[in-house]
Amino acid sequence: MSQPRAIIEEQAIAWLIRTRDPRFAEWESFMLWLEEDPLHAELYDEVAATDADLDALAAPAPRPLIAPQPERPRVSRRFAMGGGAIAAALAVVLGYTALAPGASTYDIETAPGARRSLALADGSRIDLNGGTKLTLDRENPRFAALERGEALFTVIHDDKRPFIVETGGATLTDAGTAFNVVRTDRMTEVAVSEGVVIYGKGDERVTLPAGRALRAVDGRRAIAGDADAQAIGGWRHGRLIYGDADFTTLAGDLSRNLGIPVAVSPGLAHRRFSGVILLEGGADRAVPRAGAVLGVSARPSGNGWILTDGGDAER
Repeated sequence: MSQPRAIIEEQAIAWLIRTRDPRFAEWESFMLWLEEDPLHAELYDEVAATDADLDALAAPAPRPLIAPQPERPRVSRRFAMGGGAIAAALAVVLGYTALAPGASTYDIETAPGARRSLALADGSRIDLNGGTKLTLDRENPRFAALERGEALFTVIHDDKRPFIVETGGATLTDAGTAFNVVRTDRMTEVAVSEGVVIYGKGDERVTLPAGRALRAVDGRRAIAGDADAQAIGGWRHGRLIYGDADFTTLAGDLSRNLGIPVAVSPGLAHRRFSGVILLEGGADRAVPRAGAVLGVSARPSGNGWILTDGGDAER
């Protein structure tokens, strides 16, 4: 059975970016991917054709990047063109934000309340929540840097090439795994649902197997604890699942997922909650429903919402 079209399209984009590098040498893997499903070659052709159709974005004096390869089934030759055009065209048409032409890294951002899934060429997958900024590297597909927001990494393990995530000055190294990462202004949270993640920052090393989580406030040692492995990444399915979380964390999660500011009044900031909050119906339904589940009042405030206990509501 074929994967969803959107996932295959992301894979095709990743392969197109990689094959434009003159140093690219993974032709056998590329061929295997093309032959795995007829839709792979079809969508690769479409992505390459889109790039060629937007040739006006290309740098002057286009030149072939690679020599024609024999027996590549149904692969368009139209992508043999100037170095800056591919990244620029895909940025306009498919949402990639490339850095300066020739740079190996590029950014992907989601707006608050929006989500996006990325299928990497090695078979790994990254799901981005709203308000997230992620940096990837064309020359190293086993690397990502999370500047802000939330992302769920489902990584194909490779003993010789570990997948590395950098965030908040720390390094997360996979050991065949699925894990969720949240980065806010001064805090990093990691929760592991499968495999093992190794957290490293300075002289600090913490090994997190499945069912464990970590919270690291900048300037302090990380604190590890238990997590419900089945609940990790529940935001992808419209559910926020908590075990003894403070209301400030809940408000941040609602803001990121719904795309509107959600605040808590001072008297609720450190109150704690265990349970499930559903996100369906948009902010106008989800926030009042969350308030009911939390046992507090939810009311509009400015361009967002505030959760109050009634006694310390803003006036």
